[in-house]
Amino acid sequence: MPSIAARLIPAWLRQYQLADLPTDVIAGLVVGVLVIPQSLGYAVLAGLPPVYGLYAAIVPVIIYAWLGSSNVQAVGPVAITAIMTASSLHAYADSGAEQYVLMASLLALMVGALLWIAGRLKLGWIMQFISRGVSAGFISGAAVLIFISQLKYLTAIPITGNSLIGYLSSMLMYVGQLHPLTVVIGAIAFMLLVSNRYGSHWLWRSWLSPTYAKWAERLFPLVLLIIAILLSMSLHWSTRGVETIGNIPQGLPTFTLPYLPTFTEALNLLPTAGLMALIVFVSSSSVASTYARQRGEKFDANRELTGLGLANIAGGFFQSFAVAGGFSRTAINADSGAKSPLASLVTVIVMIAALIAFGSALAPLPYAILGATIMASIIGLIDVATLKEAWQRDPLDAASFIAAFSGVLVFGLNTGLVIGLMVSFASLILQSSNPHVAIVGQLANTGHFRNINRHDVVTFSNLLMLRIDESLFFGNSESVHRRILKATEEYPEANEIILIMAAVNHIDLTAQEMLRTLNQELIRQDKYLHFSFIKGPVMDIIGDTPLITELSGRIYLSTIEAVDELKG
Repeated sequence: MPSIAARLIPAWLRQYQLADLPTDVIAGLVVGVLVIPQSLGYAVLAGLPPVYGLYAAIVPVIIYAWLGSSNVQAVGPVAITAIMTASSLHAYADSGAEQYVLMASLLALMVGALLWIAGRLKLGWIMQFISRGVSAGFISGAAVLIFISQLKYLTAIPITGNSLIGYLSSMLMYVGQLHPLTVVIGAIAFMLLVSNRYGSHWLWRSWLSPTYAKWAERLFPLVLLIIAILLSMSLHWSTRGVETIGNIPQGLPTFTLPYLPTFTEALNLLPTAGLMALIVFVSSSSVASTYARQRGEKFDANRELTGLGLANIAGGFFQSFAVAGGFSRTAINADSGAKSPLASLVTVIVMIAALIAFGSALAPLPYAILGATIMASIIGLIDVATLKEAWQRDPLDAASFIAAFSGVLVFGLNTGLVIGLMVSFASLILQSSNPHVAIVGQLANTGHFRNINRHDVVTFSNLLMLRIDESLFFGNSESVHRRILKATEEYPEANEIILIMAAVNHIDLTAQEMLRTLNQELIRQDKYLHFSFIKGPVMDIIGDTPLITELSGRIYLSTIEAVDELKG
């Protein structure tokens, strides 16, 4: 029985090596400094005051560092959860800032509770059913929406909506409110950030060493933020119509009870919370598992669910909105040398210092800079490469990508994800309902059997050998039945039909009845049905059923045994 200390203190801390302390501290400081502008921007993206981005990077980060599954994943506010928060709570935007903040914390609490429950029920396996096409299409569509939504900060046009049509319609309606100085500030910042992110090979690396160029690229957004603050103060941008973030409240996030919803409100938020929980888990697990493989570490999906769940639950009581593992911040954390979650705890210290000491210094920062920061960083999430690869190699996954992407743009995030999942499941059903059934022959002088259309094989006039490459169930039994009967018509001289069952892991009642009917149909044609290579668990299911007791032929342990006995 483990001691109380062993249960309360995570394994990474009990086994911590002091030699890792310097790199963890450096990584934590780097991540903390570099993601301050990003955290402020994500809060704005969520429809919250900028300070809540810093709040979201404190308590949830501490909890995940203590309980999460990854040693290097950096949890905090991310673009996807921010835009989903804004999308789901847009109806409360006119209720007042305090009400909206409480609703955002409630949503984080609901997301966390669903993740925690899923972790307790060990539902980590559900990640396997979210195809790459769906996740990439959803994230790409969300990235486009995020990009369009941030134009309101670069133009001062009050853009609203939760879909591409809604955003563009409101933009056209209020285009007359465009503010030229804000456009200039935002456009210059955006072009500089894009050049830094995607043109660093000529911007930095042409005259700096690779190491210094990498640091210049990472530090540039922070330097741009400082320059923008100084220019805003000296040129008095706020008095010239440029909207700035204003004074940030100093002090740490306080314990606050989330808004207590009515039954109807909770019911309306539950689907969104469920979808957000799914996206938080899928995106965070993708990042965490990737780095675990690279570092030779173990990844536990159920522990990840629990860690993310408790992080969001705790955040819900400390003025946070929903958080997840961040792609960019985790990459920075790992590249900066992080060895353990201690790096994340150092990042928390940086956020606390920013709240206590630098809140007033951020007041002159234009919203246009935050909008440009989000727009420049979000471009990389539009995953054209995955669409191209799927289009060439897996059309069904490409269809899932397009469905999720288009659904998000036309109908919004929640509906778009559901559409993508439905198309993905439909493609899965389509694949399962049309299993591959190959006519095979024997490779000369071997015990191996291959598809007659792909290999030079030996066949026998009295034998028809068919390999079924899928488990048999109610969804595909009829198509398998038709394929077998068609093959018997193509080879009328074959009176010994051998079904190779090596790839069949299960046969349900419907499929058993189909095979029994097939056996009877073949008997009427003076043909015999044989099975080879039936796996033990499958034989346990069908061993004493009429399918076996009424079988006209025999059951062989191997296909070569059946061929040696039955060939003419």
